[in-house]
Amino acid sequence: MRIVALLVAAAALVFAGCAAQPIQNVERSPIIPPPGKTVNMQQVTTAIMRAGTRLGWQMQPQGQGRLRGRLALREHVAVVDIEHTTKSYSIKYRESTNLDAKDGMIHRNYNGWIQNLDKNIRAELTLL
Repeated sequence: MRIVALLVAAAALVFAGCAAQPIQNVERSPIIPPPGKTVNMQQVTTAIMRAGTRLGWQMQPQGQGRLRGRLALREHVAVVDIEHTTKSYSIKYRESTNLDAKDGMIHRNYNGWIQNLDKNIRAELTLL
């Protein structure tokens, strides 16, 4: 009986770990250049593209201040739209495959990928 209880508890933990979470977007994250410096649109675009590419995202320009990022890992695909000015940037969910996206919820791995992308973008922007 004790083994059955342990197996049930272990299964519950596994399923809880794979639970869907609300889709995280990054909204108007500020771009703060080093003191005494200004940045232009091309520098910001390049920094964002570099940050995504280093994490395995395919980054495609979509016009002035707009990029599309696509990350494909095994059978999972995430696509985001990234908009920016010289003052801020946003990362917004566009679509996905095999990430169980439904009603504003998505597999928890997606949010981790977005957090890593955001962190890398911030790091690249500090190098401008």
